Amino acid sequence: MSVVLRAAPRPALFGLLPLTIFQVAGTVGANRNQTGHRALDALAIVIAALGPPSLLLVRRWPRQVLWFVVAITVVYLLRDYAYGPVLASLAIATIGTVVRGHRVAAWLGLGTVVVAVIAVQRPMYDREWSWSWLSGVAAWSLLVVAVAEVVRVRRERISASRQARDEASRRQANEERLQIARELHDVVAHHISLINVQAGVALHIVDRKPEQAQTALEAIKDASKEALVELRSLVGILRDVDDEAPRKPTGTLASLDDLVERSGHAGLQVRKTVRGDVRPLPSSVELAALRIVQEAITNVVRHAGATNADIALAYDAEELTVTVEDDGHGFVPGDAGGTGIVGMRERAETLGGTLEVGRGSTGGTRVHASLPLKGRS
Repeated sequence: MSVVLRAAPRPALFGLLPLTIFQVAGTVGANRNQTGHRALDALAIVIAALGPPSLLLVRRWPRQVLWFVVAITVVYLLRDYAYGPVLASLAIATIGTVVRGHRVAAWLGLGTVVVAVIAVQRPMYDREWSWSWLSGVAAWSLLVVAVAEVVRVRRERISASRQARDEASRRQANEERLQIARELHDVVAHHISLINVQAGVALHIVDRKPEQAQTALEAIKDASKEALVELRSLVGILRDVDDEAPRKPTGTLASLDDLVERSGHAGLQVRKTVRGDVRPLPSSVELAALRIVQEAITNVVRHAGATNADIALAYDAEELTVTVEDDGHGFVPGDAGGTGIVGMRERAETLGGTLEVGRGSTGGTRVHASLPLKGRS
């Protein structure tokens, strides 16, 4: 197993040097402006310079860095050096520890410093307490805690928002995969059904009526060619991951004429009628209508034993209605739970429409779908 060593981010390095200079220079200045404290020595300078470099490791070891900063800060205070910017590293370490989820450790570390000042340093050097001094210590401590909590809450909100976006992206990707899988199922099922019927016809008449067998084989060739074209298109969508705009399976009602012709080669006479103002529709509506008709015709060819089927398209102002009816042996209630019918119903409901499957006027099966032109998708 390989181990990747990551260098410290450049912004952290650029922030380290100014903070170190600020703490060292500020400590020297504080010593000059505050009387009655221990004179500045090499240890004080070392402590002031050690805090900022340790903060580079706060992301990886937040608690360890916190307690290191607490330790050197307590040593600095118990040595009775002047108060100054040396406390900046403690504040940053506390905030970093809280942000990374170790709130109790951060509070304990900050509390340790406060207790060391109040309970040890003041009595050790026989200093009197004052309410202003205690108020200052309490205010500084509460400010550090408040900033840490605000930063933590903000980061959690940002993280939650990012997770929500990622989850929405994954959900959209799964829905697109499901849609493509549905398209693959419909394309393969429809064309393979026609090919299967034509192959059976060709085998049955190849010796007695070779000219009709040739027609069946040509129909097989056409159906397989169209199936390959559609499959290549769907596979291309899966492979084309670099497009900025998302691509979805497409299909138009113009291809119904080819469907009518192929079904005729399979021994099923299909008639198509259109009512209303024929016009381009939203791609999702056209695709759903096309797949519903394909699935319905596929069911007729495979199961109905029909010789005739009617496809009716009605273009209205607000919806497209699709009706497929055959003269076969009729609707069987148990078939409503089949995969094909479930898929047709899902397509209609995805657009906010409905699909009904029942017995037709000629005794066969009737599939009727209403597809709103301004549906949910």
